[in-house]
Amino acid sequence: MPIKILVLCTGNSARSQITEGLLRHHGGNALEVHSAGTHPAGIVHPDAVETMREHGIDISKQWSKAMSQFEGQSFDYVITVCDDAHQECPFFPGAKKQLHWSTPDPSFIGSSHEERLEAFRTTMKSLEERVKEFLPSVVKTENPT
Repeated sequence: MPIKILVLCTGNSARSQITEGLLRHHGGNALEVHSAGTHPAGIVHPDAVETMREHGIDISKQWSKAMSQFEGQSFDYVITVCDDAHQECPFFPGAKKQLHWSTPDPSFIGSSHEERLEAFRTTMKSLEERVKEFLPSVVKTENPT
């Protein structure tokens, strides 16, 4: 049975979408991963999609969802990736364990497209490091990288 994970942020358009893609990529079939927002933006940020594509991970089929869609469900882990979502939802009912990975929103960094893309790349690398540190503690089998 896969380990069930929910990743939360405010808009569910960038950080949580990137984390969902990274967990799926590195965790493979050992994980069932979802993401949601406390106030969903309704889109996955195009720069998140582009940044992940640069690293061979396709998140273009993911979509922005409301946290309420997952109420009443049980998760092995709920991971908040933004401080606002962590403050708004310090405890998610149904979470066996809850983690907080404070991550700045790359959507608001830089004034040009290239500066913003660089911020998304930095965010992706930071989240990938956290995912790679996290997975060995929860997945006891060999994972694809």
